[in-house]
Amino acid sequence: MTSLTVTPGGVLRGTVTVPGDKSITHRALILSALAEGDSLVTRYCRGEDCLNTMRALQAMGIPIQEQPDRLLVSGKGLWGLSEPFQPIDCGNSGTGIRLLAGLLAGQDFFTVLTGDESIRRRPMGRVVKPLRAMGATIAGRKGGDLAPLAITGSRLTGMAYQSPVASAQVKSSLLLAGLFAEGQTSITEPRRSRDHTERLFRFFGIPIREQGQALVFDGRPATGWQGVNELPVAGDFSAAAFFLVGASLVPGSDVTISGVGVNPTRIGLLTILQEMGADIQVLNPREEAGEPIADLRVRAASLRGATIGEAQIPQTIDEFPVLCVAAAYAKGRTVISGAGELRVKESDRIATMASELRKMGATITETQDGMVIEGAAGRPFKGASCHSHGDHRVAMSMAVAGLVADAPSRIDDTACIETSFPGFERTLLGLLAKP
Repeated sequence: MTSLTVTPGGVLRGTVTVPGDKSITHRALILSALAEGDSLVTRYCRGEDCLNTMRALQAMGIPIQEQPDRLLVSGKGLWGLSEPFQPIDCGNSGTGIRLLAGLLAGQDFFTVLTGDESIRRRPMGRVVKPLRAMGATIAGRKGGDLAPLAITGSRLTGMAYQSPVASAQVKSSLLLAGLFAEGQTSITEPRRSRDHTERLFRFFGIPIREQGQALVFDGRPATGWQGVNELPVAGDFSAAAFFLVGASLVPGSDVTISGVGVNPTRIGLLTILQEMGADIQVLNPREEAGEPIADLRVRAASLRGATIGEAQIPQTIDEFPVLCVAAAYAKGRTVISGAGELRVKESDRIATMASELRKMGATITETQDGMVIEGAAGRPFKGASCHSHGDHRVAMSMAVAGLVADAPSRIDDTACIETSFPGFERTLLGLLAKP
């Protein structure tokens, strides 16, 4: 079992880049595969989650030339995929399995999607039910609520879907299925979820429009879309989040993170940290491949507690673990509610973060859909032996907590970090300097 030991005592200083955005990389690969001709995807995320999506597309006949900083995807058009010879393993990726379910629902072949133990516990009914309503034929454990999913490609019909949850994975799965459906598809969410898929649709020239709160488009376009000369992937804000919090907490720190995606549907943590008193500057804003990006400079500051409600959760969903670390170190009480979705991520992130931070002396009360955190007002955490629970974001968040502990902290089972941030330990240690 791999582990990571963090020794406190240094400050974080310097300039870093973070891996390409995981969410965008999944989508860029899929839409490039469905394009006609070559697309060059640069600065992509090399985490195992995205590599599993790449391998899935290769198994369905899409040539992809892989280099450390770029992927050349030779798209075969909307109907160019072929039946894979064996089940597709999505590993630990909820995004991968749910997006691929939508992609494959309208094909003319049979596919089985599966993943690791964590994926086989996560709810799939939220995509299976609406896909079946479009005409998809999907079987799975517990009536299709759990993977593996066996998908027999079917002729789909567009529909108007009112999603009960604000979920980019659900929305994107249906957007991909809608490409193969006859007629019009519209999707409405209770609150806006991250919009990377819509932005990439527009970048590739796929017609999609907003009608009030609904996304609307017509399936089976008469003409496909062409590959693109370059699709640069923005730096992953969820990866940058660990350094935003770490540099905020460690006295004397001053870190700049270059080329980070600052999509408004993703940066809830940035807004919350600034409300808590963080010193974060957004520098050199620009746009690449339809996504806003910027350089983020963060310097140490004293944080205070905050109240975080349901409306803020969709834009903060992946950053919740490291937000808990910030709240536990801040002055005053932080109340988080409306975050029940976190109980069905790679781990039950409400329970795991409460459990692990308590080992370091934090005072946390769990609620059904969140937690109440009594901040330590800058007093060091206790050095402790922690566990990732197989969750990459929990592992990295506990490493950040270890930076402001009174003794070294060890985080066990850290191989999961490779799913999203290869080289995290090296990047973190590269920023550490003597005060």
